[in-house]
Amino acid sequence: MKLIGSLTSPYVRKVRVALAEKRIDYEMQVDLPWNEDTKVPEYNPLGKVPVLLLDDGTSLFDSRVIVEYLDTVTPLGRLIPEGNRERTLVKRWEALADGISDAAAATVIETRRPAKLQSKDWIARQRGKIDSGLKAVSIELGEKSWCSGDAYNLSDIAVGCALGFLDLRLPEIDWRASSPNLEKLYTKLMQRASFKDTVPPAA
Repeated sequence: MKLIGSLTSPYVRKVRVALAEKRIDYEMQVDLPWNEDTKVPEYNPLGKVPVLLLDDGTSLFDSRVIVEYLDTVTPLGRLIPEGNRERTLVKRWEALADGISDAAAATVIETRRPAKLQSKDWIARQRGKIDSGLKAVSIELGEKSWCSGDAYNLSDIAVGCALGFLDLRLPEIDWRASSPNLEKLYTKLMQRASFKDTVPPAA
C-alpha cells in the first residue's frame, strides 16, 4: 500500500504513527495538495491528504477512516477498543485532538495571506478554539498515564500529533507551561519509535 501526503500534516503523521505501531509496510509518496502539479485530486476528489492507496487500487481518505481501516488489517497493537463505550470515548478524543489541528491549520493558512487580507477576528476565533481544546484535553487527561483507558491507543496518537503540529506551526502557543500534564504525556510519546521517526521537518 501507498500513503500519499505531506510530512508536516498532523493527519498524515497520525496515519504514519498508526502504520508504525501496527507494523504495516507501506510506501510513502510525498505530495503537497496545494502545489499546481499535485496528483492528490486523482485519488481524493476533495483534494486533501492523507490518502491511503490500497494494493487493489482503492483509495481511502480522511485520517480517521484510514486509521480505523488499518486497525482491522492486523490484530497486532490494537489502537481502537472493541467495546462500544470505550471505542466511542477514544473516537471522541480523536475528534477533539483533530479539532485542535483543524484550528491550528486554519490559523496558519490565514496568516500566510497578504497582511491586508487577513482577518484578525478569524485568527482570534481559531486561537480560541485551540486554547479551549487544549484546556479540555488537559482537564480530561488529569493525572492519568494515558488519555483514554489504561493503555496507549489512538486517543494518545491523535493528541500527540496535534501537540507536535502546534510546536511546528504555532510555537508561540506555550502549551507546556499551561499544561504540564500534556508535556509529560508528549515526552512519553516521543520515546516511542513511531513518534520519533515521524517528527515533521521544519520546512
